[in-house]
Amino acid sequence: MDTYSLALNLPVSLSDIWRLLTDKEHDVLRTVSKVHLYKRNQLIYAEGELPQDMMCLLRGKVKIFKNGVGGRSQIMRMVKPVQYFGYRAFFAQEKYLTNAAAFEPSEVCLIPMTTVCDFIKENSRLAMFFIRQLSTDLGVADERTVSLTQKHVRGRLAEAIIFLLDSYGLEEDGSTLSIYLAREDLASLSNMTTSNAIRTLSTFVNERIIAIDGRKIRVLDPDRLERISRLG
Repeated sequence: MDTYSLALNLPVSLSDIWRLLTDKEHDVLRTVSKVHLYKRNQLIYAEGELPQDMMCLLRGKVKIFKNGVGGRSQIMRMVKPVQYFGYRAFFAQEKYLTNAAAFEPSEVCLIPMTTVCDFIKENSRLAMFFIRQLSTDLGVADERTVSLTQKHVRGRLAEAIIFLLDSYGLEEDGSTLSIYLAREDLASLSNMTTSNAIRTLSTFVNERIIAIDGRKIRVLDPDRLERISRLG
């Protein structure tokens, strides 16, 4: 893991939230923040660790996951640039309940939570940002819980593909997802076994809903995929 300081330049991608800060707070941020470079599959934080930093993904893709019974992991969500993550546990005054790992080579900005809390005490607009963000995340988590427990395998897999499409978009051909997932990861995201994910993917291919080339997924019929996800 390589590290460099933000002492000279603040990434433009942080401006969506840090534009709420004063010039003095910007100077503090540049001094205390660091950027870490993570390799593919490298852990960023682990379940049971004490949270110390808020993280902003600058480049790459990150998965938030939890290890379940029998060592089976469940991907809770995927992080895309320039989303923030890793701060909920600090606000809850508890250890991390999940793990975060780089899904591909990634660049992550780490901002000490003690600094974030100092800013919040003096900056009501920043406090409101976190209230809204945590409220949004809770709503998404509630909907995902219902989907993963009540939808059939076809609905769960269709929802996962749509989620990846919405999060990461398409390649230049206008139909291939801009993320390459192993079958195990797609199964983990969809809350199903790998064998079920493979069988359901094959069914979608036979029905010409998607096409598969290695780990690439091409969406051929997005309307039908949306219907399958909606009906479960």
